[in-house]
Amino acid sequence: MQQRRVLQVCAVGMTARFLLRPLLERLQAEGFCVEVACSPDEHAQALARGGQVVHAVPIRRSFLSLHHLRSIVALYRLMRREQYDIVHVHTPVAAVLGRLAARWARVPMIVYTAHGFYFHDNMTPWKRRVVVAIERWLGRRATDLLLTQSREDRDTAIREGIAGEQEVVWIGNGVDPGRFEDVRAETRREWGLRDTDVVIGYVGRFVREKGLPELLDALAILRETCPKVRLLLVGGRAQGDRDTANASDLSEMLVEHDLENTVVVTGFQHDVAPFYGLMDLFVLPSHREGMPRTILEAMASGLPVVASDIRGCREEVVHGETGYLFPVCDVRGLAERLEQLIMSADLRQAMGAKGKARCVIAFDEKDVLNRQLRAIEDHLMAASSARRTTRKRVGP
Repeated sequence: MQQRRVLQVCAVGMTARFLLRPLLERLQAEGFCVEVACSPDEHAQALARGGQVVHAVPIRRSFLSLHHLRSIVALYRLMRREQYDIVHVHTPVAAVLGRLAARWARVPMIVYTAHGFYFHDNMTPWKRRVVVAIERWLGRRATDLLLTQSREDRDTAIREGIAGEQEVVWIGNGVDPGRFEDVRAETRREWGLRDTDVVIGYVGRFVREKGLPELLDALAILRETCPKVRLLLVGGRAQGDRDTANASDLSEMLVEHDLENTVVVTGFQHDVAPFYGLMDLFVLPSHREGMPRTILEAMASGLPVVASDIRGCREEVVHGETGYLFPVCDVRGLAERLEQLIMSADLRQAMGAKGKARCVIAFDEKDVLNRQLRAIEDHLMAASSARRTTRKRVGP
């Protein structure tokens, strides 16, 4: 049987290296020839050094840019030259550009994984309508299979006419629970943290839509009643981030709130697993999410989670059992939920244990990969059957 060729398209190398690698490896193990197209960066280079075929195609993450035309042309030429059987797109902007190029190049199968639709409930209504219209057009004309990580996104895709029930498949999101077993680290002192500190942890990009300003506002409130509380920020800015809370912005906010001695910033880390071992609880106060992996990593590490009551987060966190949900941008509500966990080690332990058990049962990465591969193979089989039927109808 001829080896099927797959091109994975995403905006930046970080996505391919840290989020898509399990999928790349699984597809290759199943006999697919897999290549990647993304912007050239250190992460793309690291993938290439590891033996992965990576095509450098600059893709800007800003939603409107004339540079997108160059990206589409570059992707089109790559697809026409390499004659891929499947183009699989990820991340909002790359998903738009990649599908347009794939349709133009007449790629037999176009797959789109919605890690979280760009539109969301808190978006300006007119902007949401525009983005939904774009998704609907692409869904009907340039998408053969839509995979969603959240069940809510699947329902939304059907309701908004982005895809029919037969064209959209929920796959979920997951982590390798074993990677986060016994991650309690012995490096608190290296980061200026004491054993007696109650450490709130955040892992992710430093952008305002992740709720960092609200988190610092809440921390300023908490410090009055919880003097031992510390905040550990693990992450930084990614290439092409538009809404950045950069180093100077963050420093200014810390000074403004008098939090310089309360917040520890580690910068970007290639392996975040050990840092969950420094935390007592985890927080994600995002304005929008898809199906956040960091929450699952925290749950796998046995941490209770406080998160915004938004798509994805409410699918992972069971309010009152594995952590708490609070209204988006509600600083007072965030502070109250954090305080409940800060003040009770027993509550943290109980919720963390329930979260860990839930992660093992409902969010195992192997199950996600199995569902994803099954959806692709089922679609390939259905397409092959349809072609055979057509040939019979038009044959002699």
